[in-house]
Amino acid sequence: MRIPTDLIKQLRAQTGAGILDCRKALEATGGDLEAAVAYLREKGLAAAAKRASREANEGLIETYTHPGSRVGVIVEVNCETDFVARTPEFRTLAHDLALHIAAMAPRYVSREEIPEEVIAREKESYRAQALREGKPEHVIERIVEGRLKKFYEEVCLLEQSFIKDDDLKVGDLITNKIAQLGENIVVRRFTRYELGESLNESG
Repeated sequence: MRIPTDLIKQLRAQTGAGILDCRKALEATGGDLEAAVAYLREKGLAAAAKRASREANEGLIETYTHPGSRVGVIVEVNCETDFVARTPEFRTLAHDLALHIAAMAPRYVSREEIPEEVIAREKESYRAQALREGKPEHVIERIVEGRLKKFYEEVCLLEQSFIKDDDLKVGDLITNKIAQLGENIVVRRFTRYELGESLNESG
């Protein structure tokens, strides 16, 4: 079927995908705009998963100072090429991540960065708390795992809900950008400064 140009433009505006990809998606879905968006998302996320192992050594260092100059953030966001690093989409992502870190104060990029002794201490604390609450022994481990998951969501950047969209995890935001920009994207490290507080650095 012949796909109208304005429909291709509309899909491109919604997804940021290339014109050819938009045309193919609309052809594959019979001109259904919503189905084409879903088609591109699935295709893009599958491709993003493949890109996750690729080296990302370009990128930029973004800084953000909260109004009032009491909170400041430095974050390094990497991609594969200098070309992508200069795009408005990548720069916006880096800025949004710095803004998010300033507001939500994560302590680590991901759960893999958390020292084992910190996890062990948290587990012991949750176990003791569950025992004090009189929880049955056979459910305590499940309670501990549930509370540990909540801990990860509080302290790990990638597992926090994105400040501009509560329905979106920061990790999913980055995955969506990988799908859109066609390159692996990695948050390498960040440092968050708050006036009068000790240094909080990841990486």
